[in-house]
Amino acid sequence: RITHLVAEEQKLQQSADHDPAELRQLEVTLDQLWDLLRQRRSKEEFGKDPSITKERDPSTVEGYLQ
Repeated sequence: RITHLVAEEQKLQQSADHDPAELRQLEVTLDQLWDLLRQRRSKEEFGKDPSITKERDPSTVEGYLQ
């Protein structure tokens, strides 16, 4: 799903007439998915069940410092 959304993001970015709101929503969704993937990998690394991870809300994910 991430790969598909990244391709869609790139397509929108290259389009001269893209909808900025659509692009922003796509970026937020990608941030959430990357965060979920990191959570799962972290749980696996420390011997915990990765299936118990939950997607965090956009305000949490977007509030992270880069």
